[in-house]
Amino acid sequence: MKTKRVFIGIFGRRNQGKSSLVNALAGQDVAIVSDIAGTTTDPVRKSIEIFGIGPAVLVDTAGIDDDGELGAQRVRKSYEALKTVDVAVLVISHNTFGDPERAAIGKFREFDVPFVIVHNKSDEQSLSASLFSELEQLEVPVMEVAARTGSGVEELVSAIVRITPPSAYMADTLVGDLVGEGDVVVLVMPQDSEAPEGRLILPQVQVIRDLLDNHAVAACLQPEELPSYLAAQRPKLVIVDSQVFAKVSQMVPPDIPLTSFSIILSRAKGNFDLFLTGTPQLAKLADGDRVLMMESCTHITSCEDIGRHKIPTLLRKVTGKQLQFDFVAALEPLPDDLGKYAIAIQCGGCMVTKKQLRNRVAQVSAAGVPVTNYGMAIAWLTGIFGRVTEIFYKK
Repeated sequence: MKTKRVFIGIFGRRNQGKSSLVNALAGQDVAIVSDIAGTTTDPVRKSIEIFGIGPAVLVDTAGIDDDGELGAQRVRKSYEALKTVDVAVLVISHNTFGDPERAAIGKFREFDVPFVIVHNKSDEQSLSASLFSELEQLEVPVMEVAARTGSGVEELVSAIVRITPPSAYMADTLVGDLVGEGDVVVLVMPQDSEAPEGRLILPQVQVIRDLLDNHAVAACLQPEELPSYLAAQRPKLVIVDSQVFAKVSQMVPPDIPLTSFSIILSRAKGNFDLFLTGTPQLAKLADGDRVLMMESCTHITSCEDIGRHKIPTLLRKVTGKQLQFDFVAALEPLPDDLGKYAIAIQCGGCMVTKKQLRNRVAQVSAAGVPVTNYGMAIAWLTGIFGRVTEIFYKK
């Protein structure tokens, strides 16, 4: 099932025709084209459909050779896009290839982003045999394109499809390896002030859809209805909103597997082993420690907000420590001084891609900071961490 959007980053020096290439790939004028170098100052995004991949987003970035203090900031912002893109296109023209391009290739490989090199404006000057020979040594596709005339664009799209990893566009199953056809899974979903009016939150929708795809049965109810349901029916699995872990764990018999939406999502999006090993570090928190709360979405908070209020309150209560909390929402840059944090707690990540979540968590882990997620942290704080992760150790 193809449900993800593939992010394709367009990189290169100023005035190499990156924006013209974006327009050619999109089939319409979505990026400003000018002969003035540095016209693109911030990443520009355009959604398109690519046969063989499905939904995709083109990300047109500022020139990697921009200069001056402001130019350096633009270059940094361009490379920030590598944390989100699945494939990169390095655009050159007029046989110009040097340090900026080599630096870009180094970044691509640092972030493990597959890439293709495009010699644009081939209608003005063809790619020389000597440069082609040099680029061949990189063992990546090298294309000749004339974005203004459309020459070579179809071949470029084919190359992008070939190098795009299937994991970038194939949906990961959330529970397909935990349940089988006809199995009943109870989804406990409290409808408090944090629940959106008239709809379900995304993790709940994603799990329901995954159960349907695997021909399992989803029984959706609130905590109050759970005891009577369990008296009449024995489900294969119970998945619950983490914030009612304590209440629901007392209702569900020990022999029925129990976990949460947040934990299910964190397993599908990666970093699961980091979360498993990082969670017990909550026991080592001391007075004055700082905790980094990492949200993947932005929303108006309330007194029932799980990340802004409930987890900090519960963490202070259970540990008995005077803790300080910092919050980072959506894909805002993480603090430069990550080493000051005793632990980081990441949300389920329903609003970001697998790559975005993995890169974000890896950045924190590389700084030597233990990482957990909302569901696992609450499970540990309520004394049921082993129970709600047991089902995954059996896989």
